[in-house]
Amino acid sequence: MSVEIEAKLKVESLEPVRERLVAADAEFLRAVTERNLHFDSADGRLRAADSVLRIRSVVVHRGAEAPSTLTYKGARLPGKVKRRTEIELDIADAPTAGRLLEALGFTLVSEIEKRRETWRLGSCHVELDEVPHLGTFVEIEGPDEKAIAVVQEALGLAHVSHIQEGYVALLLDHCRRNHLPIRHIAFA
Repeated sequence: MSVEIEAKLKVESLEPVRERLVAADAEFLRAVTERNLHFDSADGRLRAADSVLRIRSVVVHRGAEAPSTLTYKGARLPGKVKRRTEIELDIADAPTAGRLLEALGFTLVSEIEKRRETWRLGSCHVELDEVPHLGTFVEIEGPDEKAIAVVQEALGLAHVSHIQEGYVALLLDHCRRNHLPIRHIAFA
């Protein structure tokens, strides 16, 4: 079991960050569209515990292939950056994995599409994300807070506040405030 350590930052545009990544000789890994299926128990036990059960499948547009994954994320741990226990495994058949979770009593609660570019800078992965309704974000995932802070500074984002909530929580809030359905969020 590992602990995911990341900073999520809301940005107006991804282009300046992309330019800084290129200038810093970051390694481009891939550009994808993700399909994230989030599951919970009928009583909402996982959401109430600030946990996530997700199947992610990807369509790669450029770069290295990426597997579909089944992921469990535990409740967020205290700290400036987002930390949570993460158990993730590659899966060959996302639809069958979904049927397995449903057979175990979990229910599909949302399907969220996201566009993502993945880069490597130093010991960190930098994700450039575009999420329907929410806009653009940068996620910096690394081995510790110091490594993340170094990359955040290198990208000219040291002044940007960290967002602790995940995209699902942000989308739930947005959809509730704007009377939109949460079940399926995708690009037009």
